[in-house]
Amino acid sequence: MLKQEPGLTVRSVAVVGGGWAGCAAAVELAHQGCKVTLFEAARVLGGRARRVVTDQALLDNGQHILLGAYNETLRLLKTVGVGPQQALLKLPLQMRYPPGGEGMDFVAPRLPVPAPLHLLGALLRAKGLAREDKLSLARFSTTARWMGWQLHQDCSVSELLERFDQTARLIQLMWRPLCLAALNTPPERASAQVFLNVLRDSLGARRSASDMLLPRADLTALFPAAAESWLQSHGGAVRTGAKVHGLARTHDGRWQVSASGEAVGGEWNAPFDAVVLATSASQAAVLLHAIPDADLNPLCARLTAFESEAITTCYLQYGKDVRLDLPFFALVDAPERYQWGQFVFDRGQLDARNAGLLAVVVSASGAAAEQGQALLAEAIAVQLADVFQRPELGQPQWFKVITEKRATFACLPGLDRPGNATGLAGLAIAGDYTASDYPATLESAVRSGVGAASGLWNVPP
Repeated sequence: MLKQEPGLTVRSVAVVGGGWAGCAAAVELAHQGCKVTLFEAARVLGGRARRVVTDQALLDNGQHILLGAYNETLRLLKTVGVGPQQALLKLPLQMRYPPGGEGMDFVAPRLPVPAPLHLLGALLRAKGLAREDKLSLARFSTTARWMGWQLHQDCSVSELLERFDQTARLIQLMWRPLCLAALNTPPERASAQVFLNVLRDSLGARRSASDMLLPRADLTALFPAAAESWLQSHGGAVRTGAKVHGLARTHDGRWQVSASGEAVGGEWNAPFDAVVLATSASQAAVLLHAIPDADLNPLCARLTAFESEAITTCYLQYGKDVRLDLPFFALVDAPERYQWGQFVFDRGQLDARNAGLLAVVVSASGAAAEQGQALLAEAIAVQLADVFQRPELGQPQWFKVITEKRATFACLPGLDRPGNATGLAGLAIAGDYTASDYPATLESAVRSGVGAASGLWNVPP
């Protein structure tokens, strides 16, 4: 984006919501030359991907993996001065289970070969898969590529896997955990088309696009905090602890923003040339519905129709000498046996200050969260001790269970996701729930923020 030429009036924009979508929109608008004010009701930026300060350690409200295909996220990281090579641990595409267990070992080679040769290399070297499983995976990849990764009509992931004659073992060890991790929705309910979109940019893309990127810093430091510093150095303002509770159009076509909180001195009102609503879908609907003389009921109905899915992260702290053989492993979850963990991350291999800290992720975690924090942490510790055959993992020094009850929307087949435009000039929405090829990921949020900023000045017909 080019900045506005000297002498032109600088446009003022309020960005409501300091999650990844809001930070992306704010950075993009400031890069256009706008004067940006970013409002966030919480004390810390990041939204549903942020740091959590506890008495024991600095944690995240959830463990995230980025992909090499996240072009907009990587671009904006560089824009705000974050070097991806230093901030992210890059690993080849993989699905690796603890050795000696019932899992498999699947790793894409680092050779700079075009797709699908990197997948072929991973298949040839994969352990724990029978010949039938490997042929099943090859058939899936070949057929999906021939179809252009597109379905004539969306269906569930389970239906897609049945249609492609996938083996039960491959579904258990590859497709189900990938679906849960990417879409945070069980395969029985998840959108096959969105799942194919994710696979297109991982299994079906160039090798570097399929790389897995693990944040070394906490999620707020990775992007939102850097975006805040960058914004302030470019004339913007960031108001944390400031809740926006009202929007109204002024007689001259601008937008009156009403907020409250210590950051704005109690009650506060000011006009802006434009507004980007980068809150949750339900919060956006509340603000949009209350705008005087604006018929936004159809949009509000779409925003409130999303179903939510939870994600739980269980942090277990052991002695500083406890270390896994790899930065992360997949786990076979078996809720009927109270084995809830799906992936485990060694946070000490991402940041030495977190030595001995393991993070276990449970996606679509509604049933797991109902167990209660202490029982869930105990069950996960026992699961780790069992699958790694290391009894000491059953006795952590302390644990912390964090559940984001509305971590993502349920990514259902044929889901109706609105675009950035609201139909009102100078007002756009942004969030991982807006129209996108991807499910509710950091890249979806960033793309939506950039899209809202880029189309903010388009006048509706």
